[in-house]
Amino acid sequence: MSDGTGAGASEGPIEGVSDATLPLRERAAAYPDVDPGTSCTQTSFKVRGKAFFYIGEQGGRHKAMFRLKASLPEAEALAAERPEDFQTGMYTTARFSDDDPLPEDLWTRWLDESYAIATGR
Repeated sequence: MSDGTGAGASEGPIEGVSDATLPLRERAAAYPDVDPGTSCTQTSFKVRGKAFFYIGEQGGRHKAMFRLKASLPEAEALAAERPEDFQTGMYTTARFSDDDPLPEDLWTRWLDESYAIATGR
């Protein structure tokens, strides 16, 4: 069983239980030089001491926080259209559930961008 940091993720999900955060956690932990940890009640992912991604639970839903620049206009449009699911600021916050996960093409782009910002690439 996973401890929420990506460690032990190779054991697979518990039968009958879906965790829409697992693919995000696994991808974040797979970048070079990443140090997973905890910040408040969320799992944090840092590279060389710079946080680039947070993920956890809040209000019965999943909450993921990304650092964005190039994709910020897209995030702002989503926040205007669906303010209950997206907010922008220093970090872009996305809220979702296991039944209604974030689209993979969205979170992979945002996660890649967030990591690149933290590494200065």
